[in-house]
Amino acid sequence: MKREETKVVHIGNRSIGGGNPIAIQSMTNTKTEDVQATVEQILALEKAGCEIIRCAVPTMEAAEALKEIKKQIHIPLVADIHFDYRLAIKAIENGADKIRINPGNIGDVSRVQAVVNKAKEYGVPIRVGVNSGSLEKHLVEKYGGVTAEGIVESALDKVHIIENMGYDNLVVSIKSSDVLMCIKAHQLISEQCNYPLHIGITESGTVLSGNIKSSVGLGIMLYEGIGDTIRVSLTGDPLEEIKTAKLILKTLGLRKGGIEVVSCPTCGRTKIDLIGLANQVENMVADIPLDIKVAVMGCVVNGPGEAKEADIGIAGGIGEGLLIKKGEMVKKVKEEELLETLRQELLNWGK
Repeated sequence: MKREETKVVHIGNRSIGGGNPIAIQSMTNTKTEDVQATVEQILALEKAGCEIIRCAVPTMEAAEALKEIKKQIHIPLVADIHFDYRLAIKAIENGADKIRINPGNIGDVSRVQAVVNKAKEYGVPIRVGVNSGSLEKHLVEKYGGVTAEGIVESALDKVHIIENMGYDNLVVSIKSSDVLMCIKAHQLISEQCNYPLHIGITESGTVLSGNIKSSVGLGIMLYEGIGDTIRVSLTGDPLEEIKTAKLILKTLGLRKGGIEVVSCPTCGRTKIDLIGLANQVENMVADIPLDIKVAVMGCVVNGPGEAKEADIGIAGGIGEGLLIKKGEMVKKVKEEELLETLRQELLNWGK
């Protein structure tokens, strides 16, 4: 199913599936038991644009901490549980808006049923998550290794277990660190499943490699109409996950709003610190609520021409720079005043 056709699932005050806007997720890396640290990180992620947050729940103390965390945040909270079904039940009782489980590692059918019953009682959706790294032995043998087909069969087996227990308030997640395998698995499951899909490239790596792998994998899937909510998984600050997710969606035309910064590659004509300037501009505009394009150019030779498709731009020279609007030079300012000049123009945009 393409995202317009998937089932609508409500997660707290957020709805995914059925053509709803693709929600950006992240996961805290604090100890969930530490309420203050966890809340501080979630609030920072909210500000950056995170729309659904997941917390690990490895202990009963962590499950109980969710109650206090929920009081202080504004976005839906997902509890991530492995192995102990009692943690899932306690997380739901303490306000989790969704739980993430793998029925294969929760225990016997009666324990899965206990979790499903509690989820049904509270109207809490269940995210059925399967990773290629934990594929069942019989499926590895059946398909001659870890394959996209095996991942999909494993996920659908888990879905059917919960469906047979009378519950279909589900989100499905199948992940692999192998980008091409992950793409193929999602292409296969989207043909067999009408539940909303949480997509991502698991264990994708550091900020550099993880961004590239996630952008390629998620970009292809999203472009094909697959995926209702996304998480960019990075070994780093979760804030980086949000920045990348927003840019992926915006690049694909799946999200509007926010300033887009374009900048030229450096060359021998560059007379200013273009790399530093472009990064400063990107950070500066993050909180300015405009839907425009800003160009940062390295020289006054081609700057005005290269920036003509941008709404506004700056181009550096020797000790000075140009302020450009729609390819036309507006004024010349000292290099050290260039950034602040741009900022003031943006803050007074449209006035």
